[in-house]
Amino acid sequence: MKKVRLAGISGSLRRNSHNTAILQTLQERLAADVALSLLPLAELPLYNPDLESPELPAPVAVFKQALQAADGIVLCSPEYNAGTSGVLKNALDWASRPANASPLKGKHVLIISSSPAFTGGARAHAQLRETLASTLSRVVVHPPVVVAGVHEKIKEGRLVDESNVQFALGAIAALVAELRP
Repeated sequence: MKKVRLAGISGSLRRNSHNTAILQTLQERLAADVALSLLPLAELPLYNPDLESPELPAPVAVFKQALQAADGIVLCSPEYNAGTSGVLKNALDWASRPANASPLKGKHVLIISSSPAFTGGARAHAQLRETLASTLSRVVVHPPVVVAGVHEKIKEGRLVDESNVQFALGAIAALVAELRP
């Protein structure tokens, strides 16, 4: 069976990011026939249509090529001010171009959100769902994966709440099932 290649994107640039920790935990716990590569966002410039010349800025070109090569995408977003992070929205804006021919069109995507609040980033989750609909992405059919009280569930750079880990792994399994014929 062919190995499924997933691109993981953390919506946080923070050195000790809870969202990066969630992705790294999942990365270590995936089935042997699934690989998750984390794509960095720190070098992406702010989206500017003037930079959409035939030659994109190098970090944007590399990012879009990685998305194109991936079978599916796992987004993990914090919730900032009742929405997703600016850095993640910026990355999706770059990836969504050109319209109707972007690497996001038809791409299967799993959304994970987290927050110290009891809502687990549900508003960021909903906002990402809206954004992805406009990019013609295919959001995985699964109950929302939200990690509430995330600041208490990350220890030594890993998500330690086993029920959250198992639920997220189940969502990744649903994503992989959508990718396989």
